[in-house]
Amino acid sequence: MKFYDNRIDDITIAYIGGGSRDWAIQLMKDLACEEQLSGTIKLYDIDREAAYENEIIGNRITERNDSKGKWLYKAVETIEQALYGADFVIISILPGTFKEMAIDVHTPEKYGIYQPVGDTTGPGGMVRALRAIPMYVGFAEKIKECSPCAWVINYSNPMAVCTGTLYRIFPGIKALGCCHEVFGTQVLLQWMLKDMKKIEVTHRNEIKVNVLGINHCTWIDKASFRHIDLMPLFREFAGRYSKDGFRIPGEDRKLNEIFISSHRVKFDLFQRYGLIAAAGDRHLAEFFPRTWYLKDIDKVRQWKFLLTPVQTRVKIRKDLNEFRKKVISGKEIIEIKPTGEEGVRIMKALLGMEDLITNVNFPNQGQVKGLPYGAIVESNALFTGNNIQPLFAGELPPGINDLIAKHSLNHELILKAGLNRDKDIALQCLLNDPLVDIDKAAAEKLLTEMLEGTKAYLKGWDI
Repeated sequence: MKFYDNRIDDITIAYIGGGSRDWAIQLMKDLACEEQLSGTIKLYDIDREAAYENEIIGNRITERNDSKGKWLYKAVETIEQALYGADFVIISILPGTFKEMAIDVHTPEKYGIYQPVGDTTGPGGMVRALRAIPMYVGFAEKIKECSPCAWVINYSNPMAVCTGTLYRIFPGIKALGCCHEVFGTQVLLQWMLKDMKKIEVTHRNEIKVNVLGINHCTWIDKASFRHIDLMPLFREFAGRYSKDGFRIPGEDRKLNEIFISSHRVKFDLFQRYGLIAAAGDRHLAEFFPRTWYLKDIDKVRQWKFLLTPVQTRVKIRKDLNEFRKKVISGKEIIEIKPTGEEGVRIMKALLGMEDLITNVNFPNQGQVKGLPYGAIVESNALFTGNNIQPLFAGELPPGINDLIAKHSLNHELILKAGLNRDKDIALQCLLNDPLVDIDKAAAEKLLTEMLEGTKAYLKGWDI
């Protein structure tokens, strides 16, 4: 890298994946907005066509006059080519295809188990993890071989198991997991201030929060805007909208309706525990007993969120691929503007260009008291030059901590099942999950059906 007074050139980023969704384009937009960084991004994807499309799209963006950051995008044939010389490694993959994801999400429905997302917990999250673990074993081994000093940013779910696998295989790795769910809760608190106090907040970063928990079931026990303590106000807010919910104005235009909620689950959890659950309702609902929010379709409707059929994701992918083709042909132009993600800010902080405090998924060094030491937990951390310092977040109240600790311990058990290719341990993981309230015989049948459907990714398993 070349250092100047206010910029760093010749940074090398290895991007693993990124072809199946628009995460790569989101990163391209943020890098184009950042004038203090430039360098090379090497794109590796098992879908080689997608990697070469990303090369074209990225270079089209960087050639534009309104692109402040200048990057050379290069698709490469092997993961080794991507990793050699990398300063940063970004991992954003779909473990498997939508065919396997349909098995994750919809097979449990035959047993009365509904999952709005199915990528983090529940039967779907577990089987997805079993597919992802051997992939992440390979990533960790290659990073250790080719770029052991690089910082690794993981965006893939299940976040805790994927990031945990990297550390299990390469304990010296410098890896972290990034998730934007907390950001959405900060935005909700912005709108709460406007709705309840007529206070306009310019940016979600002005909402200061203390977060602790695990990915997609993270909690806020302290929140403020300047001198205003937001926790008492949220109690009033939750009470006012607990029945009908609260929809953020304009959200329908920004997102597919299927991904939007009315925050009723979040309000209900606050009234149960007194803390703000800092993730979307679709994710949160999956961490609790099935009867709370996911008993049946009517129950889901009552809580005012929607299940996400995998067929909907297929359509979204098709629409995105059509958009990508139009960009490549010059019929569409990508608008260059910040996305709200923090990957680029994290890189700047690790390069020593600024200090940053934000939420991160990182091994527990005591920052979340009451959860297993070494487990991947989510809390705030201070990012400085080549260093991440987790900030002491405290401890969850016993009622929440018992539940979160059970999920965290199950992550370890899932990792053990995946590394040992052990169906018996996988069954224990399944039966430990709060969503799975079926008997052992039914659970065995469900597990066998799901593993059979994803066996192409489970080499060495006795299914």
